[in-house]
Amino acid sequence: MLFRTSAVAAAVLLSGTSLASAETLTIATVNNSDMIIMQRLSSKFTEATGHELNWVVLEENVLRQRVTTDIATGGGQFDIITVGAYETPIWGSAGWLVDVGDLGDDYDYDDLLKPVRDGLSSEGTLYAVPFYAESSFTYYRKDLFDAAGLTMPDKPTYEQIKEFAAALNKPEENVYGICLRGKPGWGENMAFVDTMVNTYGGRWFDEEWNTTINTPEWQAAITDYIDLLNNYGPPGAASNGHNENRALFASGNCAMWIDATSAAGYIFNPSESRVADTTAFAASPVADFTEGSGWAWAWALAIPESSGKQDAAKEFLKWATSKDYVQMVGETEGWVSAPPGTRQSTYDNPEYKAAAPFADATLQAIMSADPTKATRDPVPYTGVQFVAIPEFQGIGTQVGQTIAAALTGQMPVDQALQAAQSATERTMRQAGYPK
Repeated sequence: MLFRTSAVAAAVLLSGTSLASAETLTIATVNNSDMIIMQRLSSKFTEATGHELNWVVLEENVLRQRVTTDIATGGGQFDIITVGAYETPIWGSAGWLVDVGDLGDDYDYDDLLKPVRDGLSSEGTLYAVPFYAESSFTYYRKDLFDAAGLTMPDKPTYEQIKEFAAALNKPEENVYGICLRGKPGWGENMAFVDTMVNTYGGRWFDEEWNTTINTPEWQAAITDYIDLLNNYGPPGAASNGHNENRALFASGNCAMWIDATSAAGYIFNPSESRVADTTAFAASPVADFTEGSGWAWAWALAIPESSGKQDAAKEFLKWATSKDYVQMVGETEGWVSAPPGTRQSTYDNPEYKAAAPFADATLQAIMSADPTKATRDPVPYTGVQFVAIPEFQGIGTQVGQTIAAALTGQMPVDQALQAAQSATERTMRQAGYPK
């Protein structure tokens, strides 16, 4: 098996790009489970190419701060960076990222899922290649639902989610009705909160870029979010992001968890999860507006223009995001752990479909999440769980901190939303947005 995967890794590299001289590549990435697998398997890349790898593995919020600072200043600290569907088109348009549309015909760009590829492009140029992609859905403990005589609908409403959370909350047994992201950050609590705001009928800005955070729709969404976590969530929910909630759910401490579809490979892996055989899933919940409730996201690999080792970096991108890499993960880590959401060939693979009961639901969620139609009322921006403008990284983080303050009881919801409204209005005015 090891010989085969080494041979696959070597073949994919030698067939498409000429080997550069041996380099040491510095890679910044996030500490998610799929990335940890990539790091573990990357010795195969070094064996095949001679390129050494210097890994910088960071928590999500810290990664974003470090990478943003480095690329905006042209610091050149990293040769390869892990970026998302928010940053990639903005940074590509700014000239900060290398065009990665030339990895070779054998890379099979047409195999990449179109919404994912489009989300990593700007004006037709691909600036990052997807490592995994995701929407969001509802994980739930089928055994707890059955024991309580409850049935999860295929597409639940938030009213139903509240009823289920109340019925299944058993803190005395260390089982909580629901786990949701509470850790502040535009890519942490706000990724989830944005989908609630969308489906409750809210939006960040109207057609003239006027801020609309202090509206009844935001008030209803944030009130329900805080009530869910304070009444039926685990202690310290304001400190829990994706990784913390994934660990809680996998340990059997959450009856429900609404989060990334990409975590399914971990939750359904019996070597990682105590609830692998008792978990089921449903669509992301909805409220008044049925679109925009499931996010559209990809974690991808890109090369900063400031890197002096771009040829070797492209070899790594090709290796880590190829069909052969997916095959290698399936064979060495188990098919349930294969990187999801990037390639049609993964969803055509009978071994993956047999190991991943969530495969069809994940593909459907990714293909149906539309960043251009995520809100009930018209908006001048795109994005489901973010606003695709450079200012959103700061705005989203600041609003996320304010929402977290309301979650911990430091201020009431209406005061928090007014503070978020005022701060966002100020930033947008300074940036010249309102017409």
